[in-house]
Order: sequence, then C-alpha cells, then structure tokens
Amino acid sequence: MKNIYEELTKSPLFGGIEPEDISAMLACLSAQTKNFKKNQNVFMIGDKNEAVGFIVSGSIQIIKEDFLGNRSIIAQIGQGQIFAEAFACAGIKRMPVSVVATTDSKILFIDYNRIVHSCTNTCAFHHRLIENMLQILAQKNVYLNDKIEHLSRRSTKDKVLSYLSSQAQKMGKKNFEIPFNRQELADYLCVDRSALSNELCKLRDMGILDFNRNQFTLLETYEEENYKN
Repeated sequence: MKNIYEELTKSPLFGGIEPEDISAMLACLSAQTKNFKKNQNVFMIGDKNEAVGFIVSGSIQIIKEDFLGNRSIIAQIGQGQIFAEAFACAGIKRMPVSVVATTDSKILFIDYNRIVHSCTNTCAFHHRLIENMLQILAQKNVYLNDKIEHLSRRSTKDKVLSYLSSQAQKMGKKNFEIPFNRQELADYLCVDRSALSNELCKLRDMGILDFNRNQFTLLETYEEENYKN
C-alpha cells in the first residue's frame, strides 16, 4: 500500500490531508484497489458505478460509442488523476461511457457518497475532501470547454491546429508530446484518420509544424501568426 499512499499525497483530491491520516481515511471511504491489464475494460457503457476512480499507476481512456459503433475519445487520464467523479456527482448510476486501460493499471475506487457525506466519526479530512472535489469538478469543466473549442472549428486543419497550439501553451514550449497515437487523436477530434494524416502532412510541407509519431514541434511561422497578440 505504500505506493498508493505516496500517489495519494500528490493528488489534488487529497491536498491538505496529512500522510499519516491516509490509512484511516481509506478505511473510512471503503476504498478498494483493482488491477487491470492493457486494453482491459474498466467499465462498459451501462455498468453500474457510484465510485470515483483514482489511478495509482497506468492510464485509461474514456470512450463514447454511438449506436453504429463510431468511437470518440472523451479524455485520456493518467497516473495520479481521478475519473467518473462527474457521473457520481450527477447521480448517474450507470456509466454512459466506456473506460479502457491503455496500459497495465492499478486503480483505487472510492465510494463517492462517503466522500461528500461525513461519517459518524466526523473525520477531519471530510471537509477538505469536499472542497478538493468541487475544485476538481470545476477544472474538468474547463477541460471540456477546451475540447469544445477544438471541435467547434470547421475544418480538420483548424481542429488540429487548435489542439496542438493548446498543448504547446500548456507545456510552455514549442516541442511537446501528446498522449495519443494517430487513431486516438482522430477519435479525440472526431475526424477521419486518413483526413487527419493528410492534414498533418500538408501542415508539415507548409512549414507550420513538424512531427515524429506523437512528438510535435510548432514552427516559428505558425507561432508568429498566432501569438503576436
């Protein structure tokens, strides 16, 4: 359990909680850990769930599929982050999305109701947990607004540049790595994979960007045009 305690102390959900309180806290929250292999389903659409997932190690993708099987990646979640908190907070007891492990992963599940409702022991950390959860929900809302911004662009080219420029700004540098392969990026931006590949090659030929697999560089010509204000 030591590595779990170490990761929890780094997580925004447990910010302000003393490390020595974590063991008692996990027992109070009915926390359970489960291991998942790469490509194994953590949840399928329709699965019952009232827990918040905390990724101790590994990573997952949240995926939405329509009736025809068209697939869209809602988010990529990595070590130290949480997922499913919005559904639990909204009282959605059956998952409207699928969750898939993209690497071998260890996930800690915490009963959401035990987070937001004080127990009979009136543990001191509950008030802090509620504050932290509200902040995380607000940050996730900002993240989804950013994605809407990318998807609202009319062309594949504009969607790609919107996403890549946001990643460069987030990293604070023109050389950066994205968490998606080509198919995953296409699914995230809701575009055809071949159309995405064609646009990336065109942008490279125009001297706007360079790339090698999931490593990207936004070149000066694009930076000067888009960041001059």
